[in-house]
Amino acid sequence: MPIFMDRHDVSKSVTAEIVAQIHLEDIKIQQKYNCRGLTYWFDDARKTAFCLIEAPDRDAITQMHDHAHGMVPHQIIEVDKTIVESFLGRIEDPEKAQNTNLNIINEPAFRTLMMVSVENHSLKSSDPFSIISNVQQIYKHISTILKPFNGNMVQQNEDGCLISFRTVTEAVLCALKIHKDYRVLISQYQINFTELSIGLHAGIPVTDKESIFEDTIKLAQRMCFISAAEIVLSAEVKHLFESENFGEVINKNQIHELTTDVERFLNQFMEFTEKEWQNTELKVDDFERNIGVSKSKLYREMIRLTGKSPSVFLLHFRLRKSLQMLQKQKGNISEVAFDSGFNSPSYYTKCFRKRYGIIPSELIQN
Repeated sequence: MPIFMDRHDVSKSVTAEIVAQIHLEDIKIQQKYNCRGLTYWFDDARKTAFCLIEAPDRDAITQMHDHAHGMVPHQIIEVDKTIVESFLGRIEDPEKAQNTNLNIINEPAFRTLMMVSVENHSLKSSDPFSIISNVQQIYKHISTILKPFNGNMVQQNEDGCLISFRTVTEAVLCALKIHKDYRVLISQYQINFTELSIGLHAGIPVTDKESIFEDTIKLAQRMCFISAAEIVLSAEVKHLFESENFGEVINKNQIHELTTDVERFLNQFMEFTEKEWQNTELKVDDFERNIGVSKSKLYREMIRLTGKSPSVFLLHFRLRKSLQMLQKQKGNISEVAFDSGFNSPSYYTKCFRKRYGIIPSELIQN
């Protein structure tokens, strides 16, 4: 049967003991609805509870909760058990921590997520894949330094690696360690044309989206396109770090902090880019209309955040996506060119060579 996670927004009067009792009431009748409650998380500060349940469908979960205690979930999403464990550290109830009849779990599901991306800016080498392999070595090294910071590697793909942390402080300190080690590693592997980007955002696992931590992951990924600094923090992470560290000011020479207004602009711009980048008819004017900003503001914000004009950013975004397609052998050069939003393979080849130092056919041959 599939696994689901639901979210309950509870009142201020609800305590960890009350949530434990509610969990117990679910377990008493779960067989009637063919459900199996695996575990739950409760965040007293944010007054949210999340249940992990094996069930035939969402309706069965709603009916079970309604019958057991009347607290119907505000949202239910289907999840992968392995991914949940990677994000949250467990998929079963922990052993009883208190000498009571109830298994009281006062543990939040709120997590700080880190996206680490290393992008190639040149593949000009006798063996371009050796450069790509060396970048993989950097990711491999990153996975070895997570333990002291209680970081869990959630996934690694062509966009980078996603890591989950229980606290903001551990995430920020780990980011600084990765940044420091990266300088040593690029010297060790003689990688001269790569760029490290780290985005940190924090949030809850279930929102109004369809997948776990979707909002948090997307912003962390999008923050990696910001060139103002190699480590970028969301407004939420900045606030929580200062709260956890008694107002300690973050070193702005190493870290760039976003405001909520900038986050909103970045999300709007990237959401439209991710939706339309394969459209060969896409123009900068389309961004202005869909985001609702003037041409001057669009240009000014993009230069300030990414160091690129909107048109150059779109070009580089398309080239990066096309590189991933070529590495995965997702078609021949002409097919990749058109699938990446280019009007002609010859123009695509010209842009690819200018960006990466080789033409696509050299990459394929190697």
